[in-house]
Amino acid sequence: MFTDNAQQRWVDFAEIDNVRDLGGLPIIGGGTTRFGVVYRASTPQHLTEDDLGRLIGPVGLRTLIDLRNPDEVLREGYGRLSGNAAVRMVNLPVRKSSAVAATPAELVPDGRQYDLFALYRELLSGSGESIVTAARIIADSERHSVVFHCAAGKDRTGVLAAMVLDAVGVPAEVIAADYALTGERLERIRQRLDALPSYHGLPPVRTGILAVDPDVIMRFLDELHTTQGGAGEWLCAHGLSGAELAQLRKVLVDAD
Repeated sequence: MFTDNAQQRWVDFAEIDNVRDLGGLPIIGGGTTRFGVVYRASTPQHLTEDDLGRLIGPVGLRTLIDLRNPDEVLREGYGRLSGNAAVRMVNLPVRKSSAVAATPAELVPDGRQYDLFALYRELLSGSGESIVTAARIIADSERHSVVFHCAAGKDRTGVLAAMVLDAVGVPAEVIAADYALTGERLERIRQRLDALPSYHGLPPVRTGILAVDPDVIMRFLDELHTTQGGAGEWLCAHGLSGAELAQLRKVLVDAD
């Protein structure tokens, strides 16, 4: 059974929440994901000068993938990251295929009840171009390190993390365990987001859109494998080449 050394993967900042390295995760057949290549996070817009220095320095941030909707980006921005020449920022919105957006604030009316499995399925079906482009960026070693984020770093970020990790061979139960780690930081995430215009009125932690249930990711990945053959096959069916998928696996997997 996999025991996640989460303390090795968390990266703590003063004013950025839910940041963790996606390295150190086991690969089916042997090996682990590499440290220092790709990180997942919540919105970094509140970062301090010291936070910025750590991102640019030890973390080595070169590319920030923002999964928020363009209107969120316009309202909330990037704080001290704005205009930083050392970081390339790319907005690749992960959203439903319908005109209805899927930001936390817009899901608040659902209160304590929300079908996250249905949401993740819809986010995947509506975001093929964004997810494939994100995979291409992560596969490009010239763009490392990469940090991808949404608002809380749970749902849209969780879908992309699940797709990338599944594509390189991380077992579903390990992907689900990584997803569940957000629950450890959720109270602070909620407090920060609830103070912002875009997300005010969020439900209590672990309810509604703020639920964190690893079984949701397990169901998401099970359906993906049953209907599409897994994330690698899905990515290739939506425009990623076989060579690009092989490169993604090469940069993310330490075979030793």
